[in-house]
Amino acid sequence: MSNPQSNTPRWQPEIPPQRPPRKRRVFLWVFLGVQVLFLIWMITGIASGSGTPEDCGSLEQETCNDAENVGTAVGVGLIIVLWAVVDIILGVTYVVYRLARRP
Repeated sequence: MSNPQSNTPRWQPEIPPQRPPRKRRVFLWVFLGVQVLFLIWMITGIASGSGTPEDCGSLEQETCNDAENVGTAVGVGLIIVLWAVVDIILGVTYVVYRLARRP
């Protein structure tokens, strides 16, 4: 006599499909953090230039306000230039890193 259960396959639990491992996006978060820091620095620089100058010495009020506005514009311009330079350096570093990891 044959065993009726020998022809039927045994039940096996289904294994859920494995998700691919998550990539760590460290560079993305570092890059975004740098952008936020520069944005905060620029907003702070712009905000510090508003208001009435206190120590104008012998300058007229209008001349003193104009000088303060020029100083604020130069400061914000330097922040933007530094921001662009840092972004270029980060971009080149990322490209070199990606090329080095390529098989």
